[in-house]
Amino acid sequence: EDQLFACSKAINAGVERSELANSTNYGNRDARDAIGRDIPNKPELIVIHETVITASETINLFKIPHPKDEDQASYHVLVERTGELVRIVPDENRAYGSGYSKFGDFTVHSKSPDNFSINNVALHISLESPADGQKDTSNHSGYTKNQYSSLAKKVLLWQAKYGIPVFRITTHASVDRSHSRYDPRSFRWDELDFFHRRYAKTCAQNILTLPT
Repeated sequence: EDQLFACSKAINAGVERSELANSTNYGNRDARDAIGRDIPNKPELIVIHETVITASETINLFKIPHPKDEDQASYHVLVERTGELVRIVPDENRAYGSGYSKFGDFTVHSKSPDNFSINNVALHISLESPADGQKDTSNHSGYTKNQYSSLAKKVLLWQAKYGIPVFRITTHASVDRSHSRYDPRSFRWDELDFFHRRYAKTCAQNILTLPT
């Protein structure tokens, strides 16, 4: 914990603004499935999304009660265009960021054999889309330097806290199995890598980066 605090201070991670989702839009990380078998329930993956709508619209959407499963959605953290981080769901809870989803061939069956999702082991973080990304297009003008910088800081701190290797950082498009999600569009891995390497070096956490 002391090392994590020191890293956070060294990279000037800042303070997250709290805008917690309505309780219907997130849940518990289940320790057992529907018939009582143990299942993975600790953070093991980091999934990057984009909002498609504005940050304020996204926050308001998550604050609205959604009693029906098909309407429920949330991220753990939202990254605004300015780079400010907004806390939506606590890490220890299960955010509803990816419905039918797998990481490679890995997934978690918490409710039934036909219901599978990585949400039980995922940390979800979403980038606010630019104005020209708030419609159904294959790409847009992309994300700001401040967003990539803040994303890198949060990803690094999550990795350090939960022991998540860099190859378990992925996108919503990569894990989605409903064939309806393709975000984050126009995402630049090289931009994330640039800031990630810088902050990992500052924190002496080079073990959390890919070899050069």
